[in-house]
Amino acid sequence: MALLLPDDEHNRALEQNVHPPDWINPTPAGGYHLVVIGAGTAGLVTAAVAAALGAKVALIEKHLMGGDCLNVGCVPSKGMLSAARAWAAVRKAESFGLKPPPGAQGDFGLAMARMRRLRAKISRNDSAERFKSLGVDVYFGQGRFTGPQRIEVGNRILRFSKAAICTGARAAMPPIPGLKEAAPLTNETVFSLTELPSRLAVIGAGPVGCELAQAFTRLGSRVTLIDQAAHILPRDDRDAAAIVHAQMKRDGVTIALGAVVTRVTAAGKEKCLHYTINDASTELAVDQIVVCAGRAPNVEGLGLEQADVAYDPRIGVKVNDRLQTTNRRIYAAGDICSRFQFTHAADAQAQIVIQNALFPHPLGLGYASTDRLCIPWCTYTSPELAHIGPTGDEAGGRAVETYTYPMQEVDRAILDGDEEGFVRVRVAKGTDRIVSATIVAEHAGELISQFSLVMKAGLGLGAITSTIYPYPTQAEAIKKAATAWRKTTLTEGKKKILQTWFRWTG
Repeated sequence: MALLLPDDEHNRALEQNVHPPDWINPTPAGGYHLVVIGAGTAGLVTAAVAAALGAKVALIEKHLMGGDCLNVGCVPSKGMLSAARAWAAVRKAESFGLKPPPGAQGDFGLAMARMRRLRAKISRNDSAERFKSLGVDVYFGQGRFTGPQRIEVGNRILRFSKAAICTGARAAMPPIPGLKEAAPLTNETVFSLTELPSRLAVIGAGPVGCELAQAFTRLGSRVTLIDQAAHILPRDDRDAAAIVHAQMKRDGVTIALGAVVTRVTAAGKEKCLHYTINDASTELAVDQIVVCAGRAPNVEGLGLEQADVAYDPRIGVKVNDRLQTTNRRIYAAGDICSRFQFTHAADAQAQIVIQNALFPHPLGLGYASTDRLCIPWCTYTSPELAHIGPTGDEAGGRAVETYTYPMQEVDRAILDGDEEGFVRVRVAKGTDRIVSATIVAEHAGELISQFSLVMKAGLGLGAITSTIYPYPTQAEAIKKAATAWRKTTLTEGKKKILQTWFRWTG
């Protein structure tokens, strides 16, 4: 039986890489320096780096290696979003002088097949054979702690010096009467579609919900995005989120905010959402529902109590800033323990686990800490919305100075037709030290890394203003925002000194 649908050549190739049907688990020979449970990003990075350092490593996965990112998250979603952007670009081409032929139609099935083909290609990097070649013992099955230094998988007992829990999280299902019976889609099933739903409801206006709502609309569905919040993307600056909101509406997404879904009913293939906004009741009939309403940690079935590992079923495994659990020999990384549920955050946390679990700290190598991480995030709508550091609503009472530069004043953005958005940077008052940055632009995910590098290196806006940017690029908006700060450093006193100097030398 296929682990992913549809059962086609692409998914069979994927499964052959990340869960080979004929795989035989190895027989443990002695104890392991490190046993990793979960082969998503955090687990794969932890296992690969530990093995490269010479450690004896076991990696346990009960489903598909690559985890959510490869199989039901980042990779398939961006494959689908790329198709949606390409289709939208064809429609936009008329403003550049190219008129699409009348009645031009896209093929949703072909677009999704392309995604599955490329996902299978990428899966080689996460394959069981590759990790075996790296020196990692790969086990498929449910891993369960049977003691503080012992894990059982199948009929094998693995003994370890250190362990890492990297089992990730799954889509949460809100307790809406009738929702479960309506068989809604989540990120774990939506990418199995081969036919485009004519009418689609998306519950949840966070990053995943917004990305999917816009993508399905651009691919031809009539989409309604529903959320209880007052605005979409509540973890971002409100005016930045408003720009994305406006573009989604132009694309055709119906956005219902402040909406409370009270129940869901189903009759045949049709599903009906009943919701209220300001006490006014509305019914919405659709063909499919996609739930994007948060995540639940995968803590079940791990035997954490047997290993003396404390956890909360709502937020996951409890760790300190070194990613160490209440069992000092066991660590955790990724979505199972982090509020930053991103692939790049899981990668960074895996590096922390390696340093803290395997390096000989008494020799002076030191501990790594999550407190030192500087994590950017990006919502891959069009335009994209990226930020690093606390947003305006999160900044609280910090004394900051804010500099914003609009994309509509950037030459390359004008020429590309990408004038919506801005670059914003906040610095500690009276300094050039960057506290946070927000970018809303077509390529915000690419641009935000410049702020990541500057902040991690301990530099400030002065370093940006002294950097030469190629012209014309959209990245110039970053330098222009920094230049706005530079202008404020020219005080009245400095101006008077310069004026006096010019008079003397003139």
